[in-house]
Amino acid sequence: MLRYLRGVLHPEIYHGFGRKAPYFEGWYYKLVDAARGRRLAVIPGIFKAEGSETGDHSFIQVLDGMSGRASYHQYPAEAFIAHPERLDVRVGNSHFTAEHIRLDIDTLDGRVAGEVRFAERALFPSTLWMPGIMGPFAWIPAMECYHGLVSLDHRLDGTLTVDGAPWDFGGGRGYIEKDWGTNFPSAYVWMQSNHFPTPGTSLSASVAMIPLYGLKFPGFIIAFWHAGTLYRWATYTGAKIEHLSLDDSHVTWRVRGGGHILTLVAERASGGLLKAPIRTEMHKRVDETMQSTVQLKLETTGGDVILDALGDCTALEVHGEIEKLVTA
Repeated sequence: MLRYLRGVLHPEIYHGFGRKAPYFEGWYYKLVDAARGRRLAVIPGIFKAEGSETGDHSFIQVLDGMSGRASYHQYPAEAFIAHPERLDVRVGNSHFTAEHIRLDIDTLDGRVAGEVRFAERALFPSTLWMPGIMGPFAWIPAMECYHGLVSLDHRLDGTLTVDGAPWDFGGGRGYIEKDWGTNFPSAYVWMQSNHFPTPGTSLSASVAMIPLYGLKFPGFIIAFWHAGTLYRWATYTGAKIEHLSLDDSHVTWRVRGGGHILTLVAERASGGLLKAPIRTEMHKRVDETMQSTVQLKLETTGGDVILDALGDCTALEVHGEIEKLVTA
């Protein structure tokens, strides 16, 4: 019971102790250098396959956000070690915490080594009634997929050597989130940017088909950090999607709640294929780009504009039966 309570209140820590297959858990570290010419996503995690322990393994995925090249570095399940009370994960010789990543990857799929440290972190709050971005849904034990926001924005310092080339991330910006559960949603849209003209501004937004107790419904969570204020829109807050549409070039999304209206227009761009969990395997099926932009407009319901700005280096994923999410 104590471990369950700690896990709900601390989404950033490892939740898989004692969990049987199917199960996955992974952390998403986004790194962008000061010049915005180097963009990297590093995803450590573990996967337990339904029906066969031969599929169990740990992994580190690396996505070059500019070229779209994605590499999947697989390790034995026993190479994954996690601390029970804080974000402190090791996969092979690599180490991941809320304060830094230290990489030592040397496989047939590529080599990445070095350390990047995080400072001035904007940590996502967690309380008894609102434990992280999942809110009260975090207390439901039967969710297919849980989501956690660790750091909405932080400064980077350090260098990684990627296939022999030094990548200096000093003065860049970073972001951390995570997912865990039994299966990725069958359909979802996710976008994230913390590269707006005003420093200390960060957006994380997702909408997905949620299966729960025999029902399926579109649920969404949005966090926007700006000028020291955290704005939150979610299914559980009573916020409403007024519009959601997708075409080959853009995702347009407008929500209303809490006395505010948020409008997002994300430009779609080419990316790289990442592996995502289904119950029996890590399946190569998710196209993620880090070259999108998002035009964001935040205003009060009375018409006062708080921010109207373009977010660069935007990560964007659009996957699955999207027509089930789209509104008129």
